[in-house]
Amino acid sequence: MHRWIAFPILLAAIALAIWWPPARWTLILWVPLLLVAFYDAIQRHHSLRRNFPLIARIRWLFEDLRPFLYAYIVEGPLDGRPFARAERDIIYARAKGELDSHPFGTELDVYSDEYEWMSHSIAPVAGHDRTLRPVVGTSQCSKPYRPALLNISAMSFGSLGANAIEALNLGAKLGNFYHDTGEGGFSPYHRTHGGDIVWELGSGYFGCRDAEGRFDPERFRDRAVEDQVRMIEIKLSQGAKPGHGGVLPGAKVSAEIAATRGVPEGQDCISPAAHSAFDTPIEMLEWAARLREMSGGKPVGIKLCVGQPHEIYAVMKAMIETGIRLDYIVVDGAEGGTGAAPVEFSNRVGMPLREGLIFVRNALVGCGLKEEIRLAASGKVHSGAGLAVNCALGANWSNAARAFMFSLGCVQSLKCHTDMCPTGVATQDAGRQSGLVVEDKAERVRRFQAATVSALWDISCAMGLDDPWAIRPHHLHERLNSARSDSIDRIYKFYERGVLLDDPQSIASARYWAMARADSFRAAF
Repeated sequence: MHRWIAFPILLAAIALAIWWPPARWTLILWVPLLLVAFYDAIQRHHSLRRNFPLIARIRWLFEDLRPFLYAYIVEGPLDGRPFARAERDIIYARAKGELDSHPFGTELDVYSDEYEWMSHSIAPVAGHDRTLRPVVGTSQCSKPYRPALLNISAMSFGSLGANAIEALNLGAKLGNFYHDTGEGGFSPYHRTHGGDIVWELGSGYFGCRDAEGRFDPERFRDRAVEDQVRMIEIKLSQGAKPGHGGVLPGAKVSAEIAATRGVPEGQDCISPAAHSAFDTPIEMLEWAARLREMSGGKPVGIKLCVGQPHEIYAVMKAMIETGIRLDYIVVDGAEGGTGAAPVEFSNRVGMPLREGLIFVRNALVGCGLKEEIRLAASGKVHSGAGLAVNCALGANWSNAARAFMFSLGCVQSLKCHTDMCPTGVATQDAGRQSGLVVEDKAERVRRFQAATVSALWDISCAMGLDDPWAIRPHHLHERLNSARSDSIDRIYKFYERGVLLDDPQSIASARYWAMARADSFRAAF
């Protein structure tokens, strides 16, 4: 169906009514509908109505009826994947600045394994300095950065449209948080509004590559020293398809995408599964140190979905052996992912965020590095409670991708990979993108982030803690079954400082520590 199909239908109906006198009374219906369709086409607040004049209003009708249809016919608010309706509703409400409270108590079954809770205090605290932020940057970093507690995770220009990238970056600018470029490069649309940028370097080195697809130091230096770039992130893997790589078909490689990525227009754009700039943990750290130097001393970190545990330990051993430090590590969970991925990878490859975050936290603490190196979490976080859980497990801050897509107006149509996104978020179609008005959606992005971070601070206040980083594993409780529950530190192992150096045989993952080598990502045996 053509997206403006309402206009020819209405014009035909009006012509028929004028030509056939008995039908002229229907003009009182058709003319107002034509005016409504025209208004929808020019208004700047609703993407679907702008892209599908009049027809999209059917969606608003069904949205109003949705709670009733779900209750009596389809499903409840806790159903629906990957994000349940209740999860999306809270994002929409906060993005719009609407009431986000919920009446009549929780809809969760508090005696099932879906329920977990934070321990509140009889003596809540007030008067927090809510401007506090973690400092990212070891002693080897001359330009440390203070990220917000919630930032925009990696989503590339090419996966998202130009208007979506602009709206996200303007929202980050307005809210004073950062916007990760994704591996698709630092595009003109990331630069338009000047919001803080974390430049992600994937295996394709887009925006800083030579003709053969290898890393180009000069091109990197030229962009990395710009004030807007706050940190550099080496992408080792992502939650949706760790270890897979990817291909952007040549048909989608427009002139703009080609210029941003530094690849030929109209040809397949390949992201290899592995990096060519390094082969071993030590080489990776040496390259990270060079990136830090070339960027003028900005923090450099890695992002990965945890796979084989000994590889994490190999990075720790390499840092201890060389003295070179990463400034931060972002752990992506296997439940994360905004773009398309093979179903087998989405469903069966990679460690979920909770286990991955705990493992990397333990590796850093066990090697005595957690005080220096900051830890971030990325993977389906969308609420203040989710941020609190990540803090309890060792994260200094969190990143979100799909939640920010919802704040832009995404309706989870699951058409991200088809270029047919109805809201203009995940498409390169100029017509569909025109429905997404940058200034309007940027404010939604800002509101969602601010309300979610505020909810995290509210939770820490209720727990009687001075700040979110004081949340510990023993504050988080989880059900084992309908009759038993326990705190997370009694369910998962949380290592003591230095245990991997002083007594590695005492830990459950001792075999992985023994397998790890600073000079190779391959197991020692």
